[in-house]
Amino acid sequence: MEAGRKRHNRPPPHEPTIRPEQTLTELTNAVLAIVKERGLSFSEQPLKLASGELSHDFIDGKAALSRGADLGTAGQAMLELAKRLDIEFDAVGGLTLGADHFAHIIAYLGGRDWFTVRKAVKGRGTNKRVEGADLNAGTRVLLVDDVVTTGGSIREAYEEILKIGATVAGAITLVDRGETAGRYFQEVGVPYGALVTYRDLDIKPVGGLLDA
Repeated sequence: MEAGRKRHNRPPPHEPTIRPEQTLTELTNAVLAIVKERGLSFSEQPLKLASGELSHDFIDGKAALSRGADLGTAGQAMLELAKRLDIEFDAVGGLTLGADHFAHIIAYLGGRDWFTVRKAVKGRGTNKRVEGADLNAGTRVLLVDDVVTTGGSIREAYEEILKIGATVAGAITLVDRGETAGRYFQEVGVPYGALVTYRDLDIKPVGGLLDA
C-alpha cells in the first residue's frame, strides 16, 4: 500500500436474495419478513400519515428496502404478482418518490422501460410531469407505489397517465394499509394487488371509504 494512503474497511455486500426458482408465495413471504423487521414500528403517540389519518403503527417502505438485495426481492415479487394478475406492461412507474425505486428495479429485472410522475411541473424545460419513458397511446403501464392508505398517490399517477393517453394495465403496491385503493381500482376496471396487507402485518386498517 502506498505511503500515507489509509485502508478503508468496507462492510461485505449483502448476499442476493433472488433465486430464479422462487415462487410468488416464497417471494411475498420474504418481503413480509423484510417489512416486519426493517419497516414496521409502533408509537405510543399516534402518528399522522401521508393520507392525513392517524395510526400508532408506522410503515417505512423506503427504510425496509434500503438494502439492494431486499429491493431486488420486492421487485421480483412484484413481477411475479403482475404475471399472476395477467398484467402485461411495457413501462412501469408512478408518483415520485414512493414509486421510483420499484420502477427502476422492475424495469431492470423485467426488461421494461421506467418512468416517474412529478408531483408538479418544473416550470422550465419541457415542463412535463411524466419523465423517463416516452409514454403514448400504445403504451401499457404498470403503476407501482410503496405504502398506501387511501391510495391518493397511486390514484394521482393513474389520472396523469390517462391524460397522456397511455393505458394503465395494472397497479401493484408494496403494502396496502386499508381497502380503499383496491376498491377504487376495481371500480375503474384495473387489476390491483399488494404484496403485503394490514392483515399480514396484524395491524389495524386505515383509510376512509371511497366517498369520504
